[in-house]
Amino acid sequence: MTHSLLHSTRPNSVLLLSPAAARQLYGERGLAEIAELTAMAPRLDPSNLDAQLGLLAKAEVLFTGWGCPPLDARVLAAAPRLKAIFFAGGTIRPWITPAVWERGIVVTGAHAANAIPVSEYTLAAILFSLKRGWHYIVRQQREGVFPAPLVASAGAYRSTIGIISLGAIGHLLCERLRAFDVNVIAFDPSTTVAMAARLGVTLVSLDELFSRSDVVSLHAPHLPQTEGLITGALLARMRPGATFINTARGAIVREDELAEVLLSRPDLTALLDVLIHEPPDPANPLLKLPNAIITPHIAGALGNECLRLGRLMIDEFKRWQCGEPLQCQITPEKAQLLA
Repeated sequence: MTHSLLHSTRPNSVLLLSPAAARQLYGERGLAEIAELTAMAPRLDPSNLDAQLGLLAKAEVLFTGWGCPPLDARVLAAAPRLKAIFFAGGTIRPWITPAVWERGIVVTGAHAANAIPVSEYTLAAILFSLKRGWHYIVRQQREGVFPAPLVASAGAYRSTIGIISLGAIGHLLCERLRAFDVNVIAFDPSTTVAMAARLGVTLVSLDELFSRSDVVSLHAPHLPQTEGLITGALLARMRPGATFINTARGAIVREDELAEVLLSRPDLTALLDVLIHEPPDPANPLLKLPNAIITPHIAGALGNECLRLGRLMIDEFKRWQCGEPLQCQITPEKAQLLA
């Protein structure tokens, strides 16, 4: 590993974020560190981008994140010296355009850091679901009485957890589940049996996963081939008292079919942190079903967790500056597989 500076000692940088997003993702300490490591131009506010494009003329490095405008050919034309983009966010899709790849600009993102809170949220949701906690809370609120169990809770011991997709989040979730006496099965066509075995996971078909699992947790990326992947027929195969968790993307699930299954199977619970439309249409039938628990896209980084994303990007910058391998570099091919 080399520690010599491959790039200029203090490359010119631009922070392309609103003031609020900059504080949220990097914090005052992180912003001060960027100012020390680089020759930082005044912050470029996305809300006034056109009037400030001149700030990009000398930029070699761009620090940005959620709320960044699309980095299209027009924006990049104003940044002829740009070499690297450090994106403090979980997904790059709305912001990194083909023009970035055409220029050969290095892109690194904080998807690995965002996977941590999602895996933590999901682990908590799985363990609570194995006690059927959501079911009893809703019944108590709706009926005003202490609810007796209608279906026996599985509990954690020797229960089966089904994970759909073993990407960054699914992989981390499997590692966290090792601490518990549960059986983990997974569906992921891109994962080999040997890779799954190293995680302590058994690969199965999607049908088998829904049939066997006490909790099914969805972590697949939203791609053309995964849109509508989770059908009503699959959901109807779930065991009595089972729970379906979605922290991935709403469009992977056929919401109308999910609503029909939940209506006909009151023993099932769906914990949905994402929906096709956010905020949802008030007419969405899932909002009215007692066994559909909906949270407002909170599984990813919130509060202090956001600082982890910015911290990772500063560390990545240091590696880039010294010519060391980047831990979270995103290539055009990898970008196609990210959520």
